[in-house]
Amino acid sequence: MNLNVLKDTAATEVGSYFVATYPPFSVWTKAHVPSAFERLDAPPAVGVEPAAPLGLYLHIPFCRKRCKFCYFRVYTDKNSSDVDVYLHALAKETALYAKRAALSGREFEFVYFGGGTPSFLSSDQLKRLIDRIGEHWQWEKAREVTFECEPGTLKKGKLETIKAIGVTRLSLGIEHMDDEVLELNGRAHKSPEVFQSYQWAREVGFEQINVDLIAGMMGDTDSKWKRTVEQTLALAPDSLTVYQMELPYNTTISHEAMESGESPPIADWKTKRAWVDYAFALFEKEGYVVSSAYTVVKPSDRSGFVYRDSVWRGADLIGMGVASFSHLDGVHYQNVDGWDDYVSTLDSGSLPIGRALPITDHQRLVREFILQLKLGQIDGRYFRDKFAVEVTKVFADALSRLVADGFAVVEGDAVRLTRGGLLRVDALLPFFFEPEFQDIRYT
Repeated sequence: MNLNVLKDTAATEVGSYFVATYPPFSVWTKAHVPSAFERLDAPPAVGVEPAAPLGLYLHIPFCRKRCKFCYFRVYTDKNSSDVDVYLHALAKETALYAKRAALSGREFEFVYFGGGTPSFLSSDQLKRLIDRIGEHWQWEKAREVTFECEPGTLKKGKLETIKAIGVTRLSLGIEHMDDEVLELNGRAHKSPEVFQSYQWAREVGFEQINVDLIAGMMGDTDSKWKRTVEQTLALAPDSLTVYQMELPYNTTISHEAMESGESPPIADWKTKRAWVDYAFALFEKEGYVVSSAYTVVKPSDRSGFVYRDSVWRGADLIGMGVASFSHLDGVHYQNVDGWDDYVSTLDSGSLPIGRALPITDHQRLVREFILQLKLGQIDGRYFRDKFAVEVTKVFADALSRLVADGFAVVEGDAVRLTRGGLLRVDALLPFFFEPEFQDIRYT
């Protein structure tokens, strides 16, 4: 976490600064894997409802192309037979989890199909997967089921299948509307497919559609970005998510920059923050409300983000699929991150957990505090009720620094980020880390 992204003079360098959880992934180890199994095998207390809601994440790691900025575990070289092998393994994982004592009788509050590209699957493959999962678990009672899509993989019939399996939110990975920018960054789709897929999604009856954009892609300019935001607003999505381009070490752009010794061809942090601010402001003029550091929503009964809000408030999450992350009753863990290891471990009848980390009560507090700070505000009462602490006192030093720099306002037991603080929140979060983790890069 040594990127100096707070200053307006900061260039975009190779490395990660986005904070997804706490403590950092790099301190999760194979030695702690037994702690994950201990939690999974511990039955819920008799007569006591689980304290945390339960969510399911399903990783579909296939893509038509690998984007040059992608750092996820994805595959672009798998044929239909390979996909079926993976889906069969995923179904086995579901069956193994269904037998674990800690999950007995629990219902999913939310389900998330992520990737990769879940919409890479054919309608038949998707139906078979859901049928297999349905032998062990259903999600009829889930408050939210989200499905990520790449526009170029969609047909109206496939969207009908996606809706039929209970998906309530469609998330379209548009990223940009300029075809030259899309091609330069390795995206598989073009802008005409965006408009067609969006129209089909509305015709099929999806009432909650999120659109993803990325500020700072290679080749982007001020005029191209503003045009993209205007075209996105014209679609009238139910929510817009905007990420600022960053370059973890395992992206194509990062590799090329390190090999050449030249600076990555990405807009600097000041420009990216200005572009996100422009998008937020334009959408706010049309009645949208800023919901987090990355999201604006159109106020309605459907505008909540159950997955996000639950995870950021300590929900249990079971992640299935290669390299997927989970959290169960105070233990973080991740599946093995290789195809062969994932498939062979499941073939042997075991869960493919590769590394883990049990966390302390204080680390749970830090985790929820920093993740909820991404919402732009902290309610001290929530932490007082759950952790019996006054967060403005626990984090007094870090909060004082944010206030002094104009990034936050503290009023009583409430904390609010200014727009400047919200737009650089991931760079502020390490101030709240325990000392031993403040200089650790997320890997």
